[in-house]
This record gives sequence, structure tokens and C-alpha cells, in this order.
Amino acid sequence: MNAADIAFPNLGIYLKDVPKSFSLFGIEVAYYGLIIGLGMLAGVLLAARQAKVTGQDPETYWDFALYAVFFSVIGARIYYVIFAWDYYKDNLAGIFQVRNGGLAIYGGVIGGFITLFVYAKIKKRDPLLMGDTAIPGLILGQAVGRWGNFMNREVFGEYYDGLFSMQLPLEAVRARDVSENIAAHIPEGANYINVHPTFLYESLWNLLVLGALLFYRKHKKFHGELCLLYLGGYGLGRFVIEGIRTDTLFLPGTQVPVSQVLAAVMLAAALVADVVVRVKLRGKALSQGEEKKI
Repeated sequence: MNAADIAFPNLGIYLKDVPKSFSLFGIEVAYYGLIIGLGMLAGVLLAARQAKVTGQDPETYWDFALYAVFFSVIGARIYYVIFAWDYYKDNLAGIFQVRNGGLAIYGGVIGGFITLFVYAKIKKRDPLLMGDTAIPGLILGQAVGRWGNFMNREVFGEYYDGLFSMQLPLEAVRARDVSENIAAHIPEGANYINVHPTFLYESLWNLLVLGALLFYRKHKKFHGELCLLYLGGYGLGRFVIEGIRTDTLFLPGTQVPVSQVLAAVMLAAALVADVVVRVKLRGKALSQGEEKKI
């Protein structure tokens, strides 16, 4: 297998010489960054579209996106560096080498939500309505952005030789991402590994969550419910997928995947919050009904 090849042998897919970057006017442009950027653009376009169909001003979301994208990228990098500090503490210059990967989705989500509430407060807008409008764009951007990981040969899972098995040349992946289990299953004399394409699993799951958000938009009971659906839906998929990945970030001093813990917390919190708000709304409706009878 050549160093730049990627294959899905059980699907009969063999991709030859897949580059990680291309040259533009003498400047090397990483596909990773380009795809992440395209994902962000697609997300903002969808958010602006959602604003239009719900009677809001799309320009508000273009303005918000300028801040959200910037602080989300910073949040994604900070999150990754914090939980990969054992690697970066002796390689401080590597902290700024984002083109090689190392953006944690949950860090970006946290940065985006903080930016949303600050922006809404300053502009005197409803942050929950804005969140519901922007959230389909966020999950679309995540679905697209995962293909940047594909180009970087990262975000793959443990050894797997089933239908969706992905083959990657050993020299194309980071040594720290090759687990003992993967290494133990390398065929004698082979220069490749067989793994779960977890980037693909998450991209497809994100598209399913997107479909659920768009379908449920007209049926939501309160502002902020789509945000809860996103947190719960994405959290559920991420919890499962994180358990397969080999590039997991751990809570300091443990072997507990931090994103898996966060996914479980977000799922539980979203479910509880949705139930609590629905009960309150139902109680309020019953109370108003009783007042009308009197």
C-alpha cells in the first residue's frame, strides 16, 4: 500500500494517492483546513436560511457567525491542548500548528454557545431563539468538517475488518493513534492498518441529527428545545463513537475519555431540561385553563 493511499477493501473502494494538501500560488493549503472552512460556510448558510423561513433577519446570523467561528476555533483548540497537555508541554510550538489537526468539537461547541449568549445579551436578542435557528447549521458544519479528519488520516477507531473497514498506511498516521490492538492485527509483512472509520460514523450520525432538527423545528414547544435536541442527539452518538476511537483525550490522571463523559452529561442534562420545561409549560397551561373557568 502506497503512503498516500486509502482503501475500504470490503466495499471495493481503493483511493490512490490521496493528498493532504495542494499548492495554490506557491502556498501549501491543507485539505483539513479547507474542509473545516467549507463546513463552517455551509453551516452559516443554513442558519441564515433558517432565519429567513422563521421571519428573522438573516444578516443577524452572518454578523453573529463572524464572532462564533473565531471563538469556536479558539475554544476547539484550547480544549484539545488542555486534554493533550502531556504531548504539548514539551512541544509548545506545536500548540499553534492547527493545520496538522487537533480541534476538539466539544471545545468548539462550548466556545460557540458562550459567544451566542454574549452576543445575544449585547444585541438584546433572545439567545434561545437564536440558538434554535443556528443549531442546524452547527451540526451540518460538523458533518462536513469530519471529512477534514479523513484527509488527515485521523479520528479512526480500533481494529476492524468488517464491511466498513478502512485501510490506512502506517506511515500516514500518527504513531500515538495506533493502539496495541491495532498493531497486533497488522498482517505479517503488511504496511497498513485496518480500523473503524469513526469519522464517517460521526458524519453520518450528524446528518441524521440534522434531519431530526429540521423535521422537529415546526413542532417544538419552546425556544431552546432544538438546542436540547442537538445536545442530546449529538451526545448519544458521540458517547458510542468515542468508545471506539483511539485518539481519545482523557481526564487528567485517568483513562476515562473526557468527551465521552461530557457526551453523557449533555445527553442526561438535555433530557432532564426538556422534561422539566415541558412539565412547567403544561402546569402553566392547566393553571390558565382553570382561571378561565372561574
